[in-house]
Amino acid sequence: MASIKQLKKEVAFLSSQMIGDCIDFVQTFNGKELEAMAVIDEVVLLHNSTIDKINNPDGKDNPKLVKGYYQLCKKDYVAGINEAYQKLENLVK
Repeated sequence: MASIKQLKKEVAFLSSQMIGDCIDFVQTFNGKELEAMAVIDEVVLLHNSTIDKINNPDGKDNPKLVKGYYQLCKKDYVAGINEAYQKLENLVK
């Protein structure tokens, strides 16, 4: 793992990309603003909860537990972002 600071930057970048894609969707397609805003709300909640998890790891004394904890945080975050992109993709159809 590189660093906690870099992990937080990556989470912020991916969250901002997702929100930007939702805003582009709203500007392109009329009539589905509320659904896109709901996706934005989910991404903001996911972002905030992930940053909170990163700031408060479990098992601070055991490096193996901390490494596994951060891997789980990354895995959960990516799964949440993928789910949000699926919802946005379904709005386009």
